[in-house]
Amino acid sequence: MPPDIGSEFHWEPGVLGGDGPPAWFPARRALFATACGALHAVLRLLQPRGRLFVPSYFCTGVAESLAHVVPIGWYRHLPDTLDLTALPAVPGDVVLAQNLFAREEAAPWQAWIEAHPAVPVIEDHSHDPFGEWPRHSTAAYAVASLRKTLPLPDGGLLWSPSGRRLPASSGPPGPGGDLKLAAMLLKSAWLDGEDVPREVFRALQQQGEQTLLGSSARPCATTAAVLPLMDIAGVRRRSTERARALAALLPTETPDWRLLPPGRTPFRLQLVCRSEPIRDALQQHLARHHIFAPVHWRQTAFHSHDEQTTTLTTRMLTLPVDHRCTDADLHRLARVLSSAGNGAPDPPIR
Repeated sequence: MPPDIGSEFHWEPGVLGGDGPPAWFPARRALFATACGALHAVLRLLQPRGRLFVPSYFCTGVAESLAHVVPIGWYRHLPDTLDLTALPAVPGDVVLAQNLFAREEAAPWQAWIEAHPAVPVIEDHSHDPFGEWPRHSTAAYAVASLRKTLPLPDGGLLWSPSGRRLPASSGPPGPGGDLKLAAMLLKSAWLDGEDVPREVFRALQQQGEQTLLGSSARPCATTAAVLPLMDIAGVRRRSTERARALAALLPTETPDWRLLPPGRTPFRLQLVCRSEPIRDALQQHLARHHIFAPVHWRQTAFHSHDEQTTTLTTRMLTLPVDHRCTDADLHRLARVLSSAGNGAPDPPIR
């Protein structure tokens, strides 16, 4: 059986060391179990009179959760497509910005923030928490879901680039982080060839995720203790190198999909498939070869109703390349992609 590519992180003692968080990172920061929980805490602190404007291409589960705190408005934001002149936020509103797939530039948002000082902006840096944009941010708040890019069981990081008051987490850690940690430890043993049933740690992973959803509590003790000791720069650098190496092995376009050109420090790699059936068939093909490619993000009943966004979300697939991938993994991923069958004729990819 080939080793898994993608899926949940396992416990990796080898990533400890290095300098921890970057030197520029403010000492005044708060840790939550989840980034969604941190966003809830910020909104409770801000108590906006108006709406929270959310990117159209965003995790619909998080947006729906935030809608229980404040009315939601939407603005169009797709990969490489952002027109802030169409963002209708006014004083009393709050705006949520995101560095989507770590592809975005900070300058447009910095200009918008300077031109709208009465509208707080919360930046979501989950796809690149320690890059150049957060380093030079001037936003009211910035947040990142740490477990998207680092092998940690939980963790939502919150800080205020502009020096505002930080909300506190709401209570002690719940069991979600401990369940995720148990899953990470068992998966590590499984990867080492120990007799650990895969379904056992998968069940713990899923139970932990469900328990964590939207938690505004503190993170588990492991996350709080390990984060300052982790080689964050090394993980980020290797993830970038691996993503660029895979991009070099792939064609930029096939009859079924095109590769979204990777950003400066890419968060995985994204394919834009020609249709939803082709995307779903490709995802299933990869999974049969133990390559677990996530969809960012499937639309639920609660979404922006922006036609361009809806169309794109039915066609996007993320290739799970990160710091864990070896050269052999990258070549296997490229071979499996090339062996996928062609889909039915469809209009050209635009």
